[in-house]
Amino acid sequence: MQFLLVAYDATDAEAPMRRLAARPEHLALVGKNKAAGHAHFGAALMENDKMVGSMMVVEYPDREALEAWLNEEPYVLQDVWDDISINECKIAPPFLKKA
Repeated sequence: MQFLLVAYDATDAEAPMRRLAARPEHLALVGKNKAAGHAHFGAALMENDKMVGSMMVVEYPDREALEAWLNEEPYVLQDVWDDISINECKIAPPFLKKA
């Protein structure tokens, strides 16, 4: 199953520092998940040249497996993401083809 995750960061004064501190672990996990075929695409959400959240398109066998990833995701564990929405999605075939 493919999922679109949109996650906005917490807005307290320390939130940007938590994001920076958790970022290396987050990117390492993204790399691991990409290699395993789970992470298809991601981007930082920006406002006025400032990161305010993330979006990711991921693929897991079911919602339970997606939740298992979130239970180890550094941005969740370190209180970076505050408002997370998840929807099933289908990546259009042209976007799945390798260039």
